[in-house]
Amino acid sequence: MVIEINFDGIVGPSHNYAGLSFGNLAATAHAGQVSHPRAAAVQGLAKMRANLALGLTQGVLLPHRRPDHDWLAALSVRYEEASPLLQAQAMSASPMWAANAATVSPAPDTADGRCHLSVANLMTMAHRSHEWPETLAQLRLAFADPGFAVHDPVPAPFGDEGAANHMRLAAAHDAPGVEIFVYALGGGRFPARQHREASAAIARAHRLDPARVLFVEQSENAVAAGAFHNDVVAVANANVLFAHERAFADRERVHADLRRLLPEVEIVEVAERDVSLADAIASYLFNAQLVTTNDGPTLIVPSECRRNAAVSRWLDGHLAGNGPIRRVETVDVTQSMANGGGPACLRLRVVADPATIDPRFLVDAARLDAIESVVRAEWPEAIDPAMLGDAALLRTIASARRRLLEVMGLAELI
Repeated sequence: MVIEINFDGIVGPSHNYAGLSFGNLAATAHAGQVSHPRAAAVQGLAKMRANLALGLTQGVLLPHRRPDHDWLAALSVRYEEASPLLQAQAMSASPMWAANAATVSPAPDTADGRCHLSVANLMTMAHRSHEWPETLAQLRLAFADPGFAVHDPVPAPFGDEGAANHMRLAAAHDAPGVEIFVYALGGGRFPARQHREASAAIARAHRLDPARVLFVEQSENAVAAGAFHNDVVAVANANVLFAHERAFADRERVHADLRRLLPEVEIVEVAERDVSLADAIASYLFNAQLVTTNDGPTLIVPSECRRNAAVSRWLDGHLAGNGPIRRVETVDVTQSMANGGGPACLRLRVVADPATIDPRFLVDAARLDAIESVVRAEWPEAIDPAMLGDAALLRTIASARRRLLEVMGLAELI
């Protein structure tokens, strides 16, 4: 049975606010502040519990080794001798944002009838560029079944940031879909993280039908306003596209192509006059999880959306107007939001049969209880970025991750 499965990244014990992500306005605004890894991880687990309560199937991806000593060794430096900037880049907990782990094409879309995953190279930002080997190792464990094909990253210099710049629309999860690859052009205020050449390479590797693939340019206005990924201004699931009016460079062409390829498509567009691009990005309205529940299309939004008057008013108006989105749920992921990642950033959506996935990467309420017990016992309560060179903190982070992997039965990842 092919269904939607959300794999959330467990917030790692090194979660900190070093402000490394240029173009991510929330991350840079909170640079230097004290983070709370334990609270951040508990918030993420609560979001997963809420997904289970909605009847969704839930998976997890695990924190990476931090600091990344192998990456520093390739730079011919030991952590203790590295500059504060290199230390912060090696310590980043950004693998928690699983939307950047890979691009996923479900089996109904591919020529060989397999679900294809391409690990993202994340080469634009130094602190993320060293994530892909550990992500790839996890993906190859979780999706070892012959029904999956897990690909190496697209090579440099073509930047790829995974599912955060990819959407899929289909009449049903098990029906052939239309895959949308969103890219940005360079030369603007912020760097272009998703290159068209990378997206095209992934579409070829996944053996997608070219007639059912769209390459869409992200609006320069959106990038300049702080939409460093498409999923900050647009999200899609099943036959619903939810996007800001200024998400795409040529919205009319995008809408026309979708209606031609998928007559069942429902396009929910938020006008600038109702919710400004600035309010949409500040609240992460579009970095919501759009999921399928028994109540119909459901939007899981961060609590910041209800604290923004324009955004909250739009959500209530859409629900009252009997629009395509039938339900809105609110979750508290404040710690992640402060570092620039909302509900959609925290998850990688995979459409597949759960029976074909390594069960160690799937969770129910009891497994979440076990994970939370480790988090509450082992995760640091607070990290000031000035502490990143502290030897005791390094030992705590390494010990906490090791204990989690032991509890999850994934000691081979230690």
